[in-house]
Amino acid sequence: MTSRHPIKALILDMDGVLWRDTEPIGDLPALFKKIDQLDWKTVFVTNNATRSVSQYVEKLAAFGVNADQGQIINSGLATALYLKESYPSGGPVYIIGEVGLFNSLEEHGFWQSIEKPIAVIASLDRELTYQKLKLASTFIRAGVTFLGTNPDPSLPTPEGYVPGTGAILAALEAATGRKPIIMGKPAPSMYKIAIDDLQIEPINALVVGDQMPTDIAAGIEAGCQTALVLTGVSDESTAASFDYQPTYIAPNLTQLIDDLK
Repeated sequence: MTSRHPIKALILDMDGVLWRDTEPIGDLPALFKKIDQLDWKTVFVTNNATRSVSQYVEKLAAFGVNADQGQIINSGLATALYLKESYPSGGPVYIIGEVGLFNSLEEHGFWQSIEKPIAVIASLDRELTYQKLKLASTFIRAGVTFLGTNPDPSLPTPEGYVPGTGAILAALEAATGRKPIIMGKPAPSMYKIAIDDLQIEPINALVVGDQMPTDIAAGIEAGCQTALVLTGVSDESTAASFDYQPTYIAPNLTQLIDDLK
């Protein structure tokens, strides 16, 4: 497999590419040693907002992968940066989500409140209750800005696929008749942040993901090369059904890197 354009950096999804929940996919320390030998920069980009940037650094380290906070971009960070553009001083928001999202927003001046929130932010929440949905839908119906960290309907775990943020957004859409502004993939915003940080041309970045409608769609829109790995949600038959195609398809990230060396 020969690269169609020189690759200077990898922009890697994590869930379904590097791991399935607590289970690594392949020998990650050996894999990243190969990537280092190729002198490729690496950025990790994920729709999952349940962990903060620092928590992702810790999770990578637990799998034997060294990364710093500047290499991590998730949809929680993208949401905070989006809000910061309109509200530089921060403000109250209503959040359906987990500690990582709360931390990302708090670091940029936004805090949980039911008193006149400036936005409703919905993400994966494994302690979701009817009361949370009720409060969020009441604010959304009143005209408060409605943001979704990502539209992923499910996410891979060792036990199989479980409901993701998209399932929660669907409930709020049904209750309010309003659609959220999506912060993560398939919007290309996180990839654009990564490309700016890397200081390279988009075509010299290879986006690697496991989902056609999010990872690959966003990578193409951002102007990057793309690679679908078959260790997560989308398989080859699913990929063939789309009217856009990745630059590469590989059974897993290790094989992709070996083929591109």
